[in-house]
Amino acid sequence: MIKASNLKKGNVVTIGNQIYVVKHIDVKTPSARGALTLYKVRFSQVQTGQKYEQTFKGNDPLTDIELSRKPVQFIFREADTFVFMDTEEYAQHSLNAESLENQTQWLDESLEGMVGLFLEGKLIAVELPQIIVMEIADTSPAIRGATVTGRTKTARLTNGVEIQVPEYMSTGEKVKVDVENARFVSRAG
Repeated sequence: MIKASNLKKGNVVTIGNQIYVVKHIDVKTPSARGALTLYKVRFSQVQTGQKYEQTFKGNDPLTDIELSRKPVQFIFREADTFVFMDTEEYAQHSLNAESLENQTQWLDESLEGMVGLFLEGKLIAVELPQIIVMEIADTSPAIRGATVTGRTKTARLTNGVEIQVPEYMSTGEKVKVDVENARFVSRAG
């Protein structure tokens, strides 16, 4: 058993004899004293990929399922199917684009640090690293004298995602990006 307040993205639980993967958690803290914190959780059903949302109180119990976690590597995409390789056993597994949700924009053959969540030998979800390094494909020219704490400008990364970066950054530079929020973290060293 796991309490709703301890849920994390990637946890797998059973609800009504169905297996779900936690995709997103939205915490609602009420302003009234004595009111309970609510956890609005978005799940994805493992077999069908169907989405399901439910709101829990912090100490509501859920039945969690133990998964095996193995390092995986993205190999290629074929239409809406993404193929991954288990880097320990070199077996190939596939997931559809719907079950990967907004992770597809970050998948690249060179991306390291991905972890596959396996249930009974079947890949059911992929966890991306929290921070990844990407190259700026296009942005306006760097402004001379811009400081680290200055204003930001829009930059398009090599995967097509647009983020806000400091004005001193220029095309071709590598940056660290928070995958969850698609936000600039720092310049990559």
